[in-house]
Amino acid sequence: MQLPAIRAVITGGVSGLGLAVAQRLIAEGGKVALFDVNDDKGATAVAALGEANARYFRTDVTDEAGVAANVAAAREFLGGLNAAINCAGILGAGRVLGKEAPMALSTFQTTVLVNLVGSFNVAKAAADVMQHNEAGDDGERGVIINTASVAAYEGQIGQAAYAASKGGVVGMTLPMARELSRFGIRVMTVAPGIFWTPMVDGMPEAVQQSLNASIPFPSRLGKPEEFADTVAFILRNRYLNGETIRLDGAVRLAPK
Repeated sequence: MQLPAIRAVITGGVSGLGLAVAQRLIAEGGKVALFDVNDDKGATAVAALGEANARYFRTDVTDEAGVAANVAAAREFLGGLNAAINCAGILGAGRVLGKEAPMALSTFQTTVLVNLVGSFNVAKAAADVMQHNEAGDDGERGVIINTASVAAYEGQIGQAAYAASKGGVVGMTLPMARELSRFGIRVMTVAPGIFWTPMVDGMPEAVQQSLNASIPFPSRLGKPEEFADTVAFILRNRYLNGETIRLDGAVRLAPK
């Protein structure tokens, strides 16, 4: 799929990895709909990206009816829909047995609800629209790209909820790709390692240096534009399907 033809919904699209993807797709001639819950950042992002190229839709990814309605509205703005990139997520950090009490079940439920159920909710709403697209080369009608994490494979202490949610994203990638293949819709997942985010930016320099040193090569945090490069590569290469790509500088997370 050539990127100028991309008409994409991006969740978590007003900051971090999602915004980097939006910038990349627009730079190559695409159009994007940004699904997020931060109205101020949404307005800032649209102003930077250009109102002709981007629109913000306040979206709770766990709301089934709301997502379906916003996907339909996004399709109208975009003039079509052939890509959905799920970048929305929460950390949900906490120990199973905390110092004061065991983890509240609501913490686990909310993490899984946003990261896993939310990704599925947006993916299925987008696929419902994409199945009606005119088939392109190789019969392709659309691409769904989810975001997992290396924590799906080596979750650290305090990441039981987060790792479970991201492991679920990895686990649904292949069966969803198999099912949607008859519609010409590909499904892929990217599992980032430790990336530079606003949260990391606020950490003490010593902590940042320690994070850098934990990554074999290159010994630095990932750049959001490198994540965007990977998304662009997946969109272009139709033979990528049903797989999770680790993007992590060969890091393997230590227990803590």
